[in-house]
Amino acid sequence: MPGAAAEAGAEAGAGADAERPVVAGTTVDHLTETYRAHYRSLLGLAALLLDDTASCEDVVQEAFIRVHSARNRVRDRDKTLAYLRQTVVNLSRSALRRRILGLKLLSKPMPDMASAEEGAYDQLERDDLIRAMRGLQRRQREVLVLRYFADMTEVQVAETLGISLGSVKAYGSRGIAALRVAMEAAQS
Repeated sequence: MPGAAAEAGAEAGAGADAERPVVAGTTVDHLTETYRAHYRSLLGLAALLLDDTASCEDVVQEAFIRVHSARNRVRDRDKTLAYLRQTVVNLSRSALRRRILGLKLLSKPMPDMASAEEGAYDQLERDDLIRAMRGLQRRQREVLVLRYFADMTEVQVAETLGISLGSVKAYGSRGIAALRVAMEAAQS
């Protein structure tokens, strides 16, 4: 008895379906076949629009995800590839827009910032200064380092080194003179 009722219901349903158009949509199997057959060509399409492989792969994967999510709305299975192509193009455009916006939002270098050449010259001068400092007498080097790099007063330098204030002044004066000569020689 239940079998007869099921057959009667099936016949009634068949009559209703005959009046209504059947919408197949894109099946998961069809989408998988499309992926296998056209992934590389879609990747090539994205590569023409974008510049790095990782972004291209991301765009193509996202396109398949979106078409999979909307597969019931794709009424004609033959248009699945066209939907995928259009989705790849749209996602590529969006990626480029995001990049351009990101570049616009990057902070611009200040006009008074040192250029790369200035940085290189500064490094060379530091290297020359270090070599010149190494060429000084030990006490001259100690006095200059404490006085100018550690930012100590002459009295503090004298206390730290255990020498008189006059000695600090003398070593400092002779050290600066020797440093000046060494730096001029290095720049010639």
